[in-house]
Amino acid sequence: MKQRSEVNVWSVTWGVLMAVLFSAAAAYLGLKVGQVFEAAIPIAIIAVGVSAAAKRSDALRENVIIQSIGACSGAVVAGAIFTLPAIYILQAKYPEMSADFLKIFVASLLGGVLGILFLIPFRRYFVESPQEQFPFPEATATTQVLKSGDQGSSQAKPLLFAGLVGGLYDFIVATFGWWNENVTSRMVPFGDDVAEKLKLVFKNNTGAAVLGLGYIVGFRYALIITLGSLFVWWLVVPVMALLFPDTVLNQWNPAITTAVGDMSPEQIFTAYGKSIGIGAIAMAGVIGIIKSWGVIKSAVGLATKRTASTENGEVRTERHDLPFRFIATAAVITLVLTFLFFWLGVMDGNLLFALVAIILTAVIAFLFTTVAANAIAIVGSNPVSGMTLMTLILASVVMVGVGLKGTGGMVAALVMGGVVCTALSMAGSFITDLKIGHWCGTEPRKQETWKFLGTLVSAATVGGVMMLLNETYGFASGALAAPQANAMAAVIDPLMNGVGAPWPLYALGAAIAIVLTLCKVPALAFALGMFIPMELNVPLVIGGAISWYVTSRSKDEAVNKARGEQGNLIASGFIAGGALMGVVSALLRFGGVQFDYSAWWANPLSELASLAAYVLLIIYFIKATKR
Repeated sequence: MKQRSEVNVWSVTWGVLMAVLFSAAAAYLGLKVGQVFEAAIPIAIIAVGVSAAAKRSDALRENVIIQSIGACSGAVVAGAIFTLPAIYILQAKYPEMSADFLKIFVASLLGGVLGILFLIPFRRYFVESPQEQFPFPEATATTQVLKSGDQGSSQAKPLLFAGLVGGLYDFIVATFGWWNENVTSRMVPFGDDVAEKLKLVFKNNTGAAVLGLGYIVGFRYALIITLGSLFVWWLVVPVMALLFPDTVLNQWNPAITTAVGDMSPEQIFTAYGKSIGIGAIAMAGVIGIIKSWGVIKSAVGLATKRTASTENGEVRTERHDLPFRFIATAAVITLVLTFLFFWLGVMDGNLLFALVAIILTAVIAFLFTTVAANAIAIVGSNPVSGMTLMTLILASVVMVGVGLKGTGGMVAALVMGGVVCTALSMAGSFITDLKIGHWCGTEPRKQETWKFLGTLVSAATVGGVMMLLNETYGFASGALAAPQANAMAAVIDPLMNGVGAPWPLYALGAAIAIVLTLCKVPALAFALGMFIPMELNVPLVIGGAISWYVTSRSKDEAVNKARGEQGNLIASGFIAGGALMGVVSALLRFGGVQFDYSAWWANPLSELASLAAYVLLIIYFIKATKR
């Protein structure tokens, strides 16, 4: 039976709507917990569901376009929120720094377009290779959803109900504060004593969105992340307090005036532990480049052959890509526009600074594009934050070397990082879309063309949401964790002010990443755990444990598989619902509707209430997978 045309008013309209909604949701969740969920699966389920509700038959390729446009949300959001909120964070210390909607929007847009253009020449290498080489876990799951067709409405119902449960749960906490958002060991007197004397503390965020994220991440990966967190919090923090009880370690940060032994565990982690994590993340990015160098050479060689054969008209299927001449011309134009943006919009008309910045941005973005695509194709996870941290360190050192320092240098390096980060995030996301389209019979040319629209819409949305959240919460207040952006700020500040940087701590983190790699432990996952606060790591392993539990209770593997897939729907609902309602809560606060529950949250009973609500949420989750 003939399929509908991929591109029409229905598919483009729904794709744009998904891009707006999920950009807002992903931005809130990413700034709250430091993890941006991939929107491909929830969008695919919604696309199939609305097609079924509208009785649109043979809509598979339509739904691919909806998913492809909508999935720009997570890619652009990750690029923007991992870097650009650092400008707001540093603004609290340096009021002369400025960030506005235009900077955020243009940096996100240009980065996203570069990611698309740099990836297209490598499509064949990744998409047409055997699945044994590149399993594409997320693309596989999304394709199964899209091909489910007639089952779309039955899949959409549990997703929407779980979204209602998770959204209401997180909305009650964020808006009314009926229970605390965290459970800690300080809720009992003994735990408080241990935290103050031994510098040992336990924390867990009880939000629905983070729990769902842990389920999708899976037990093994979540466990490695959490072990990285426990390594810093339960080993590095107490050992530092033991070794330097009366010492003020402020060689790298003059703002530190307290002896290590007099700090709380949280203060020791912020002042020293995070820097070790930064070093580990940066080294994990370097290791990723080294491991992927063969991939880069092979992909470039195949792209060159593709160009020649396409121009000679020898390979019919490759004519379905955008013409290579268009890609090359568009890439050059985008780089020129990026240069003009740097020159006139960021670096106050300094030609030398702008030239150095565009060369660094172009080279790094191109080299890391295949690393990002390779990571997504193999494990479904893009180490974009680690690669961006390394980009910022390199950019800071080079820009200081050519004379750009101080607050101007900070803004310039962060905008450069935003462009690179968005390009890498987009490359990883787009290769998933192209693989889905390959399996579903969609023309790559149409996905490639309409991806630009999704990028434009997502960049505009994330710029608006970011400014809204800053006005509502303030990134410098700590109300929003923004862990990656805080890392960027921590790296940039000393480098651009000549104070120096905690190189010994970075070196220790780098050494840990090397040892982990030699022991065949995923260094990036462990390093992310070392950097992200404990309360945001522990719920990941709890969600992962739920995933293991529900998929291993039956002796019938088919039953376990069905429960696992049902769990994916519920987890996706928790993530989408919790994140979207977080944006609604922020809008209410921005409009003046705000409740003061700080006194209640200071009471240990609020944490006990949080634990009770969390247990009920987990019980619902497990029971819902058995329906």
